[in-house]
Amino acid sequence: MKKTIILFMAALAMSVANAQDITDGLRYASDFTNGTARFSAMSGAFGALGGDMSSIGINPAGSAVFLSNTASATFSVYDRENNAEYFGNSIKAIDTDVNLSQAGGVFVFNNSNEESPWKKFSIAINYENSQNHEDQVIIVGRGNTSISSFFLAQAQGIPLNWLNTNGSSISNTYGFLGATQGVDAQNAFLGYQGFIFDPINPEDPNNTTYSSNVAPGFYNQEYYYFTEGYNGKYTFNFSAQYTDNFYFGINLNSHTIDYLRSTTLYETNSNIGSTINEIKFRNNLGTRGAGFSAQVGVIAKLSNEFRVGLTIDTPTWYEISEETTQYLETLRTENETTIREIIDPAVLNVYDNYNLRTPGKYAASAAYIFGKKGLISFDYSYKNYDAIEFRPTSDLAFQTENIIIENALKGASSYRLGGEYRINQLSLRGGYRYEESPYQDKITVGDLSGFSLGLGYNFGNYNFDVAYSRLEQERRQQLYSVGLTDTGLVNTTFTNIVFTLGVNL
Repeated sequence: MKKTIILFMAALAMSVANAQDITDGLRYASDFTNGTARFSAMSGAFGALGGDMSSIGINPAGSAVFLSNTASATFSVYDRENNAEYFGNSIKAIDTDVNLSQAGGVFVFNNSNEESPWKKFSIAINYENSQNHEDQVIIVGRGNTSISSFFLAQAQGIPLNWLNTNGSSISNTYGFLGATQGVDAQNAFLGYQGFIFDPINPEDPNNTTYSSNVAPGFYNQEYYYFTEGYNGKYTFNFSAQYTDNFYFGINLNSHTIDYLRSTTLYETNSNIGSTINEIKFRNNLGTRGAGFSAQVGVIAKLSNEFRVGLTIDTPTWYEISEETTQYLETLRTENETTIREIIDPAVLNVYDNYNLRTPGKYAASAAYIFGKKGLISFDYSYKNYDAIEFRPTSDLAFQTENIIIENALKGASSYRLGGEYRINQLSLRGGYRYEESPYQDKITVGDLSGFSLGLGYNFGNYNFDVAYSRLEQERRQQLYSVGLTDTGLVNTTFTNIVFTLGVNL
């Protein structure tokens, strides 16, 4: 995403919240199977196993399973392919990214007192790229609802006097509206300055009703959705082994959000009666955030072959800051003359920080180990997505959005199955993952499913692993929250190739 040159900054922090919605809450509440290649190859089914750096993020008791000091680093080649259908037209977009997806180490301290039931304890520090936001969706088609309806919906009820510059500049008026009236007034101001609509009574400065200058009919539309960034998770872990059969652990997690999004809608029409024949509307969003969560877990060896695990994740509490910029360009015909209007306020809207609580999670795991030949492992987890909450809850906009979340989302279960087979120093791995949709209708976002494969080789003091995973999910991409609310049907395929180097210290 290109950086916007800021020519003017609103002097006041935005007093009216930006349009946070259910998709923002889900973006930071969702889990993805990122981590070491062994972990990825087995689809993250490690809750009852431990002994892998990424397993600590599933069950903090897993670090006590390590026999010696270990460190690992993981790089991944991440690919997201979106096939978007819109009014019978289909467009494919692919985004590829290479990143450091995991790095960390565990330090094991054996108890020299052989009579103590506490055999050892361990301390671990680990970083994981818990979610990659690299994405692009291109939606192209011939629709029957114009982007002008978005601006018209935002303008209704706003006095005409607010939408005129009244001798000031575009930047000053736009910035003032944002600082005092909020996003809706800014959108209405852009639409009016771009001649997308006109007041019913242009002589009345208190006029609050408007009519569109875009005639009914069909509209050629191109919608571009680009995102980049990541969610990072930094874990400090402590765990201990009690007797030969029990492992206990706790994680303290620090979370970071770095998210950038740019959306552009380009629309043309040749409808009879339209004085506006082209509209280009761009919105840029930058999000930064920091959060905290904790986890507690236990692994029990019921026999030499059979293990079970249990983990409880607290909610994650975030503090988030956001900045936005907007740009509008229109082409109109007046007295048989074509005029291009460019409304570029060059204003960085800086909003008050807000808080977001994403839900906790419960997970139960079981694994069966076939001596030195291999293992099979199963994880089940449950997360109640309708517990996502924007704060402060005293804010009317957040109250409304929280009610929408409660009515639209639900609890969702996740199932992960993984296996490993060893041939001397070579390990062959595979896995399967299925996760229910967090939406009650299962249409807005569908279920997630996929498989994984991998192999690894143990060289003694170090090991090298590689994995491939593939996931699919379908969703409906709504273009705008009001007015132009048409959706594109987007089928997404996530693929990840992961490489890990592990070292025994």
